[in-house]
Parts: sequence; structure tokens; C-alpha cells
Amino acid sequence: MTTERPTVAFITLGCKVNQYDSDAMRAVLDYGGMRVCDDREKADVYIINTCAVTAEAERKSRQAVGRILKLDPEAEIYVCGCASQNNFSQFARDGVKFISGTKGKLALAEELVKKYCGEYDGFFDKIVAADFDTARKYEEFKGTLTMRTRHFVKVQDGCNNFCSYCIVPYLRGRSRSRSVSGVLREIETAETTAREIVLTGINLSAYGKDIGTSLADLLVTLQNCSARLRLGSLEVGVIDQAFLEAAKGVKAFCPHFHLSLQSGDDGVLKNMNRHYTAEEYFEKTELIRKYFPGAAITTDVIVGYPTETESAFENSLEFCKRVRFADMHVFPYSSRKGTVAGKLPVLPPDVVSERLAAMMELKRELSTEYRLQQLGKSVQVLFETKEDGLWCGHTPNYVKVYSMAGERNLLLDVVPTALYGDGVRV
Repeated sequence: MTTERPTVAFITLGCKVNQYDSDAMRAVLDYGGMRVCDDREKADVYIINTCAVTAEAERKSRQAVGRILKLDPEAEIYVCGCASQNNFSQFARDGVKFISGTKGKLALAEELVKKYCGEYDGFFDKIVAADFDTARKYEEFKGTLTMRTRHFVKVQDGCNNFCSYCIVPYLRGRSRSRSVSGVLREIETAETTAREIVLTGINLSAYGKDIGTSLADLLVTLQNCSARLRLGSLEVGVIDQAFLEAAKGVKAFCPHFHLSLQSGDDGVLKNMNRHYTAEEYFEKTELIRKYFPGAAITTDVIVGYPTETESAFENSLEFCKRVRFADMHVFPYSSRKGTVAGKLPVLPPDVVSERLAAMMELKRELSTEYRLQQLGKSVQVLFETKEDGLWCGHTPNYVKVYSMAGERNLLLDVVPTALYGDGVRV
């Protein structure tokens, strides 16, 4: 461990909210004098921000600790996030200096600054965009420190839905929204450097319900945002004319709607405690296409839920074909202790594997169909990274584009001419 300006690296698993929380901690550490490095660099200190949405996510969180200790037994590791909130003991091992949960992440960052850099005059007192207590509760300050091209802004946390399969509400707490003024101040700062801003939350669609406003109202206030504006995952209930008109009014709105589905069978949806029918969901996708022709509508689908019969799975498969999703995130059901569904017997692994393969095949077919529709059309791409010698970025409707020409954080109009890998190529 070096005694001067220690380096710290983050390993962040899971959702965009976790990514934002890591960015908030980075800002505190950087302000306090620590050197924040890329997670591929060797560091003195590692902060692992864990995920617990599935058993696999928890396993990967544990693996991250083991991988670091194998590469550098002298590394100092700090663990936080949903997996450690769910089960503290799974991370208790030599080399792990501190374990916390979903709360107090910024306080942890402050303590690290005090420990490794000595004198510290307080991050919040200097650059918060709200009162002290609000800043600690929502990370509501003028800016985060991100390693990505796209800038995430967390506007909401927690969830009141309590879907039968989901453990997240028990770990993140009740739904709570940031103030509109706090969100605007952070976005104003982000606009000075970011070409794209992503609004995110554990249940983004619930934004404003606890403070007398709504996500549609927030979009109205952001109509002149100079950066491209993208939304994180949405619940279908938020889609109505007022919401879509507000989105249509945003100067550089990205027409990509990730609408969580989980199943296309009404019986399974009811068992999951999802508050819509398949037909209601379909009507909302048609409404989106009325306002945004050619929009990318993507989704999450769980296969192998405990009450999913063969006919229910076929209903789900046919429904996804009917909607014509641009892409799907497909997951096998993961039993989570402490949830309603966690008490149910799981389906045989071979049945789940067979259904997973069928839904994944449909995912590939639908993705190919949507990407073919993008060929020959001029699109604006925000280039982000390089892969195998090609620059990669995304269009407003989140199609991945590969190109020989490009540059990090460059917006460029291009015309894709062919399918390539998981995207299209210029």
C-alpha cells in the first residue's frame, strides 16, 4: 500500500443505478485526493459494488473478490451494494477490509479519503447542489465522475412494486424521488461534457409519485437539454399520451423504450404480481410506435418461472413475436430467498434450458430483423469504445454501430451498410 495518493478502482456489477452510485463515490474520492483509475489497472484499493438481482449476479460479485485477491493478495477490498445487503457473510474473508450494503456508500468514500489521504474538508460542504442531508440521501450534488461516454443521472431509488420474484425492493427500500431542481442542476453540469445523458432509477417509472410530480413532467422541464437524452428501463404503466408527448418534445430524445415484460402469458403475469395483461402491454407498444415510428422497443423476459406451464411459455413466445421487439434480455428464472416466488418449487433444469434456448433463438431472429431495417439509413452515432480495431457506438435507438472511423465521445452521422456481430457496420 502506497502512502501517497493511493489509487482506487471500482468493479461495478448490475444495473445503471449501481453504475451511478459508483460514479458518485468516484467523485468523492477524486475530490479528496485519491487517484481513481480504470478497473483494468492495478490499484491499491478496490471497491466492489455488488448486485443481487439473481443468484448468478451474487456469484459474480463473490468471484470479483476472489479474482482481485488472486491477482494481488495485498489489495485492500471494500464491498458494498445489494449482494452484501442481502448476505453480509458471503464476503467476509481475509483481504476484505469493510462490508456495507446499499446505504452509506458516499459516507464510505469519505472515510476512505480520511483514512488514506488524511485531512479532508468535506465533499458535500463544497459542491453539493442541495442541503447536506438530502445530498447524502440521494447523492444530489453538482456532478459525478464517470469513466463512460454516456452520463447516468439517478433520479429515483427503491421500489414499491414487490414483484413475486424480485428481491430488490427488500434491499433498496421504498420508492423515493430526487427533487426536480436537484436533477436539473446535475444535468446542467453534465451537459458541459456529456454528449448523452441517461435518466435512471430502480423504478424510473415511479419518479415523482412521492413528491407530487411525474416522469412526464420531468421530461417537459428537460425539453431543451443540449445532450441526447435517453431513458433507463420503464414499466409499461407509465406509457400514455402525456408521457409520449413530453418525450416527443425533448430536443434530442433517444427513441429507445426498454419496457419490462417478464412474461407474455396473463396467468404468469398475475402470479408474478405484474399489474398489466399482455393485451394492455401490446396496446402501449402500438401507442409508442404511433408517436415514434421506428422506435426500438426492447424488453426483459424471464423463462421458467415456477408457475409457467408449457402452454404459458408458448403464449409468451408468440406474444414476443407479435410485439416484434428490437431486442430482448432473456433470463432463466432465479429463485431468491425472501421473495414470494422463492417459496415455490422450481421447474426441472432441462425444461428451463429448453425454453431458454427457444426464447434466445427468437431474440436473435427479432434483433436481426430490426437491425436489417437500419441499413442504408443515415443515423447519428455516439462513439464510445474500440473493439477488434473498430470504433463502436450507439444510435439514438440503441443499435450498436461498428466503424473504421470514429473517436471517443464523437457524434458522427453514418450510413450502416451491413449486419456485423451484435450490431451493424458502416
